[in-house]
Amino acid sequence: MALKLIQRLVLFREFRIQRYPPVGSVCSLTSLLSTSGASRTLCIPCKTTRQGCRKLHSHFGLRSLATTLREPLFVTCSSVGLHRDSVLQFRLTQLHRPTAAEEQAFQQHLGNCSSSRHVFRLLHSVKIMSDTMAAAALHRVADLEQEGNHLKDPTVLETDTIRSLCFQLEQDSERLTEAGLVSALLACTRLFLDPWSPLMVRLVSESQKRLDRGQMSVGQLCTLGRAMLAMEGPDCVMLEQVMEEIQKQGPAQWSLADLIAVYRLLQDGVCKDGKYGDLLNAMHTHAVTVTSRMSPAAVSLLLSALVALNQTQAMPLVISLCKQAVRHVPHFSDEELTLVLGALMHFGHSDHYFVEAMERYVPTMAFTFHSETVTKVMQFYGRRNILSPSVFDAVAESFVYRADDYSTGQVARQITAFGKLGYLPPNAGELLHSCTLVERFPVNFVSKVFSRYFLQQLQGKTSYRIVLAQLTQLYMTMKLECPFYEGPRLLPQYHVKSFLTSGRSLETAVDVHLYNSVKTGLTDLFGARSYFGSKVLTPYSYTLDVELKLDEDGYVLPASHIDDVYKRIALCIDGEKRFTTNVRQLLGNESIKQRHLRLLGYEVVQIPYYEFEKLPDKTSVVDYLHHKIFPHSYRLSW
Repeated sequence: MALKLIQRLVLFREFRIQRYPPVGSVCSLTSLLSTSGASRTLCIPCKTTRQGCRKLHSHFGLRSLATTLREPLFVTCSSVGLHRDSVLQFRLTQLHRPTAAEEQAFQQHLGNCSSSRHVFRLLHSVKIMSDTMAAAALHRVADLEQEGNHLKDPTVLETDTIRSLCFQLEQDSERLTEAGLVSALLACTRLFLDPWSPLMVRLVSESQKRLDRGQMSVGQLCTLGRAMLAMEGPDCVMLEQVMEEIQKQGPAQWSLADLIAVYRLLQDGVCKDGKYGDLLNAMHTHAVTVTSRMSPAAVSLLLSALVALNQTQAMPLVISLCKQAVRHVPHFSDEELTLVLGALMHFGHSDHYFVEAMERYVPTMAFTFHSETVTKVMQFYGRRNILSPSVFDAVAESFVYRADDYSTGQVARQITAFGKLGYLPPNAGELLHSCTLVERFPVNFVSKVFSRYFLQQLQGKTSYRIVLAQLTQLYMTMKLECPFYEGPRLLPQYHVKSFLTSGRSLETAVDVHLYNSVKTGLTDLFGARSYFGSKVLTPYSYTLDVELKLDEDGYVLPASHIDDVYKRIALCIDGEKRFTTNVRQLLGNESIKQRHLRLLGYEVVQIPYYEFEKLPDKTSVVDYLHHKIFPHSYRLSW
């Protein structure tokens, strides 16, 4: 028996750890055998206990590996290697486990934690916990700290709480339940712990023992498989053993949770090159019979797995899942609904009842959906050629209020749906105007709103004036920022002369008090009021707060001067109302104005209220304005 175990460990060393070579001389990961005492570990190569193995205590350091999706950057954490000084604030127990109600309450509190510090505070309030609770805490820290293939704050692994928790998991590895063992191992991979750390060595070694004994359920096998996939990739020998154990029971004997777990494992990368095709077909057959019992999360997870596995032959299952999704439309989270819609587009399927459910639900949630969810909704309707005015109108209305939330790609996908189905929402002018404010230009849609038919439909409406102003600005945007556009133009008779009007306006009127203060400072700077113009209406419909004219040598010309003007400076006196209320960011209508003025040849100088109001006296005002307008000249006198 011992010989067989040693042979297995040799194979483990040769085939499983080659992906992560140790830094320095380190004992092989799987040559560590647990003895009857939890604190003693035998090192096969040097025949000493762990306390005497100098190789094992080598400094592992930080790993700098090329990473892929399934091979994240693992960093050494002293919390699982050098934690003799850890202060134990709680202890794990298997003798008197918390009740099911206590574990459920802990999980609820854990889900409400919004930071790792909150997790640590919760752990310190629980003096005794089960191994599954401990593993769940590590998973929650991973949820909060994971960012791509690294942790946002790696120092979180150095806290006393994590060190204490990992120390106990290491020492009690032989006494952990199967569920706690594999969950803790998976959590460690999500935290990018070094596979050669003592904790990981023990957890992997103990998992191998339990796997050899055939003690694990299908769900536990899937958790172990995901951990090994993260550590060693799809060619891992231990992962193959996991899949052999999973297939010993037919899918018809699995619970619904087990079925979803296996789909998720296969989706993560185990199933490649057509491998496990027979298993998948058997799973599809069984899944059709249990879809009526699936939760919203299960439906979305299974559909996304079918997409990842490209199971185009599983259309009966897709149709069955779509029917179940009809019941769950109001209960899907944003992420779940996004996955469902993406899957239905992938398989080219839409259900009449599902579309009706969406038409009832989307208008009530368009203003609160995640931006990608809204975009996916529009993409779904466009891809399936489904025209739903209630959905389109709700999305168009919400877009006007939250245009900044969308990326360029998201804007394009939404506008494409409108254009493809030839539908103009009631607020088409505002929709397009919002696009231009955030530098998103729906070129393919512009030709429709510049048509005579559309403009004739606007006549007589109360918003006619503001819509024409928006269309004029849209036309300017196409001319200035989309020179490649060659479609219809807005006819001159529809152009407005000024964007600044009473009531609804495309420009925010200048703050009178701030304007007067700046005007006084400019008069002091130039020595006369005649050297700058105020509230100047340009030929391009924009109104300048202050305009300066310079000749070729850089001298300021009188405001009335018309000939030999070499350069024009537009001073934007931006009061508080031109910024968002919570941060100092220009509103979209002012941002596009300044952008267009620059493209038209003006030098734009911004005078924001939060800078100007700090100036204590007349001298500092003059110096400030001089530095703003002429930053590269030294003023002796005027």
